[in-house]
This record gives sequence, structure tokens and C-alpha cells, in this order.
Amino acid sequence: MHHSSDFVKDLRKMTGTLAHLTLAFGLLGNVVSFMVFLAPIPTFYKVYKKKSTEGFQSAPYVVGLFSAMLWIYYAFLKTNVLLLITINSVGCFIETLYICFFLFYAPKKARMESLKLIVLLIVVGFGLIVVLTQFLASGVTRGVIVGWICLVFSLCVFVAPLGVLRQVIKTKSVEYMPVLLSVALTLSAVMWFFYGLLLGDFNIAIPNVLGFIFGIIQMILYVIYKNKKPVANEQATEVEAKKYPIREMEEKKIPKVTYHKTIDVMKLNALMCSDALPVVTRLDENGHDATQVAIEPQAHPNVPNHNIDVAA
Repeated sequence: MHHSSDFVKDLRKMTGTLAHLTLAFGLLGNVVSFMVFLAPIPTFYKVYKKKSTEGFQSAPYVVGLFSAMLWIYYAFLKTNVLLLITINSVGCFIETLYICFFLFYAPKKARMESLKLIVLLIVVGFGLIVVLTQFLASGVTRGVIVGWICLVFSLCVFVAPLGVLRQVIKTKSVEYMPVLLSVALTLSAVMWFFYGLLLGDFNIAIPNVLGFIFGIIQMILYVIYKNKKPVANEQATEVEAKKYPIREMEEKKIPKVTYHKTIDVMKLNALMCSDALPVVTRLDENGHDATQVAIEPQAHPNVPNHNIDVAA
């Protein structure tokens, strides 16, 4: 009896410790995820300064809104994941603000593409998930199905940065890969992994393993390419040279001026009418008087000679 009582006490103590750890990682996950939601602020400041969304896309924010809505729906089907509801409710609000801001500054074509994506994911996608799971499943099964949907979608979200990583390697530029967002996503993945693990919910834990790996890769690429000259600038110079080959050839044909013969243009008429041999100064490369050059008299007094060399 005594040993059984000690085992129960130890079990309760362990259970209490796990509950506290779960709560701690959940709260930390909320804090770090809030930082993730705020990370795009510098991006939208650039958009505000440029008054244009050129070079940026709305897809990450629409996907973020869809993900937050999906996790809220999953949390309502569960009984012990209140912290998922709190942070994803905040996420829905912030992502909605980002999307509205993007649509305000986006050109017509980008705005229409963004609206199509919103209708596809938020209206059609999320609407179908809710309707189908409500009518075709019940009880625990409904939660399992939505959990698997969250798991698969989260994996797709974490795989999505592969396109960004490819662009970074190709252009050698990290302009469109904010380092703050990469760091925040990595920390968030760590917190939510341990939260899901301690909670025994692998729909939360498994996707964040992949999120942690890709977050580390993004930070490594940022360190490698942050000080390198983008390939686009080098290619632009080459294109400019190919676009204007004649200009480049003409510049090569123009000889270097080594000295000048200067003539006072105010006395040009007097020089042409005079029988005297005017003297002009020839300057060397340093601008010093090198020699005196006499202009030959005109062959015919009535026909002025206009062929005056000004450079050689």
C-alpha cells in the first residue's frame, strides 16, 4: 500500500509538472507567434514609402489568414487547446489588416489576383471544410479529420519557402527574405513542437519539426548572401551593353585627346582677312605651352579657309 501511494503521488507530481510545462510552452508559443505576425511590418513600411506593392505578393498573408482560421476551427473541436484559439484569433485580425493594406496599394492586376486567391482559400476552401466536416463526420472523427487537414496544410506552408530559398540562391539577394521573420518562425516552431508533444497532439507537433529545419536553412542563407551583390544588377549592366553596342563601339573609336590648338574665336574674322601669319598655342597633356604653330596663309584672299583643326 505504501509503495502504491508513493507511485500515485509521483504520478500526480509528474502530471502537474507536465501541465505546467505545457502551459509554459503554449504561452511562449503565443508570444513568439505574435512576433511572427508583426514581422511583416517593415515590408509594409516599404510598400507605404514606395506607394506600390511591386516585388511583394499577397499570398503569404492570405495563406496565413486561412491557416489561422483553420487552427481556430480545430481548437473549437478539441477541449484542451485554448491557447491555439487566443493566438490565432489575433492572427486573423492582423492578417486581415495586412491584406487590406496590400489591396489598397496593389496595382489592378495584383489586386485582382489577390481577390481571386482570397475567394479560393477563405470563402471556398474554408467554407467547404466546415460544411463537409459538419455534415459528413461527427464527434471525435470530426476532430481527427480537421486535425489531419491542419497537419497537411501546415506541412505545405512550411515547404512553401523552398521557392524563396531558390530565389535567394539564384539572385544572391535576401531582399525578399526578411531575417526577422525567419528567426521568429524558427522560434515559433520550437515552442509549438514542445507544446504539441507535451499535449500529446501530434497534429501540432509534427509540422513544426519541418518548420524548424526550414527556418534554420533560411537563416544560414541570409548569413551567406546578406553582403553579396545581387546577380540582377550584374545582368542589367550586361543587358545595357548588349542593348547599345554601337555606343560602346563609338566610344572605343574616339581617340584620346593629347593636346589642343586653341584659337581666339573673337579674332577669327581678322585672322582670315590678314596676310600675317598668326600664331596659335599648342598645349601638351598637362596644359603647358608645348610649341608655337603657325597657321598657313590662305591660298586665295577672297576664299577664307574654314578647315581649322581644333583637336588632334
